[in-house]
Amino acid sequence: MEEVRLDSRLENDSYPVTELPLCQLRLMDDTRYPWLMLIPRRPGVSEVFDLDEADQQQLWREASRIGRAFKAMLGADKLNVASLGNVVPQLHVHLVLRHQDDEAWPGPVWGQGEPRRHDLDSLAAMRDRVLAMVEGLNLD
Repeated sequence: MEEVRLDSRLENDSYPVTELPLCQLRLMDDTRYPWLMLIPRRPGVSEVFDLDEADQQQLWREASRIGRAFKAMLGADKLNVASLGNVVPQLHVHLVLRHQDDEAWPGPVWGQGEPRRHDLDSLAAMRDRVLAMVEGLNLD
């Protein structure tokens, strides 16, 4: 299978958590919002419909199960699921936890203020929590 290179903007704005059956799971580098990203490991894919039907089903299985567990783990008011691709065409799905008191509520998180980067300790702690959460899920 052809190696899939991660777009440099996705790589610079996030940290790897783990490899799932279809996607690479990454943690966005912004402490204002608990935010994960799923990036299918398929070359040349920019839209969900570019995936074959089995991969489409797997993408939504991963997004749904991780999103549900992530929301429960951190007690969010809402989970935003989005695949925009206007700036970064490589297919990636955002899982953003929202709280009614976050600084962008009720609007979208994009273009709102400046990201607050994780320090190494908070990054490691969140990555470990997400990894432990994912290990308990059936994603096949």
